[in-house]
Amino acid sequence: MKNWQIINRFEQVPQLPILAEVDVLVVGGGPAGVAAAETASAAGKSTYLVEKYGFCGGAAVAGLSGTICGMYMATEDEAAGPEQVVFGFTERFRQALADNNGVTAPQRYGKTFTVTHDPLVWREVADDMLTAAGVNILYHTAVTGVIMDGDSFKGVVIESNAGQSIILAKIIIDASGDAAVIARAGLDTYFGDEGRIQNPTMFFRIAGVDMEQYLEYYGMDTICPPKVTENILKANNELGWELPRHKIWIFPTTRPGELMVNATRLAGQDGRMLNVIDPVDFTEAEVFGRRQVRAYAKFLNEFVPGCDNAYVVDTGVEVGIRQTRSIKGVKTLTNDDVVNCRKQQDGICRTPWPIELHSGDKPKLHWLLNDYYDIPFATLVPRVGENIIVAGRCLSAEHEALASARVTAQCFELGHAAGVAAIQAIDSQSHIRDLNVAEIRATMIANGSAL
Repeated sequence: MKNWQIINRFEQVPQLPILAEVDVLVVGGGPAGVAAAETASAAGKSTYLVEKYGFCGGAAVAGLSGTICGMYMATEDEAAGPEQVVFGFTERFRQALADNNGVTAPQRYGKTFTVTHDPLVWREVADDMLTAAGVNILYHTAVTGVIMDGDSFKGVVIESNAGQSIILAKIIIDASGDAAVIARAGLDTYFGDEGRIQNPTMFFRIAGVDMEQYLEYYGMDTICPPKVTENILKANNELGWELPRHKIWIFPTTRPGELMVNATRLAGQDGRMLNVIDPVDFTEAEVFGRRQVRAYAKFLNEFVPGCDNAYVVDTGVEVGIRQTRSIKGVKTLTNDDVVNCRKQQDGICRTPWPIELHSGDKPKLHWLLNDYYDIPFATLVPRVGENIIVAGRCLSAEHEALASARVTAQCFELGHAAGVAAIQAIDSQSHIRDLNVAEIRATMIANGSAL
């Protein structure tokens, strides 16, 4: 990002108004941030959550990814029903969505299952949970700088249309998804596999679907059948269409006659990989993502029975982002950890989700059959930096490992773990890297997590 400067650190508190001095500051209101903030505040810690949009949800809502993936085991037994292995905060949130008619029953996704949520209900459930726990929410607010004492984080500079201010905090949880707080301090981060990261996708919803006719043709598996791929190739080869992704995923939603579609694949018009940290790439992804949405909607109208009269309801507020910066952590989740379903003594989240790698010409799926691996706590702890922990997709992980660990259920539980860690660090006056992870795990189990 040669045209942009990310580091903005102050070695003493700048001459700006101090908005608050709190126990815990959470930056980012995606699944990880919501879980972290609710966990810390419910335990009695004064907690602020800063979010750039006017709602929580991150990629699950602004990006319209629309599913809670990562809760269920995968198996080749086609007769087997969904076997849930991730609970804790994930299950609390799923149940709250269900109580508000905001989530579907489990749907077949290849060899596993997922659920589709209503993004409006997601926002409302997050609002309700956070306010009930006493979290101070600042929407439409961004972190622009960090306040440091050597390698220790002391607070952040925030900015909104009202101007600039400061929040001082004992513990900061970077749940930005982009390691934005870590990067602003100049600490070590990296992008995927030597700079190669996963493609963004513009998700969209269509309504006006004859669901009986659609399901009879498409089937109950949300991953498209071969005949759909064959028709995409036919449209490209015989009709001159430009549909870059040939294997698409379609999910019935909670609303009658509505489908959520994961079909687009976004690369630069010159063929380059798009890194949506850079607003030049982000803008290109948005513009051409919306154009691809119209192309795939036309395909559904003409080639998928039941979708003849369907129309686009909306797209994501932004393209769905799978990967940007990762931190260099005390421990790194490796590709080998994932494919071998390795259990860890400091594991704070089970993950049965496949390696779902969106990079290059077609998605890669590597299934973890009848098993799961553990994400180690130390992947959330930066090698350098005190009073800070990350949660969500910016954990320390190798490229393909992250393609499994980044999904919503796991982000909920990583936020849950970060919130518990923040509480224990404050109560014990300890550095996060020195905490007894067995005690973090015990608290998470008491909170309902399966570990």
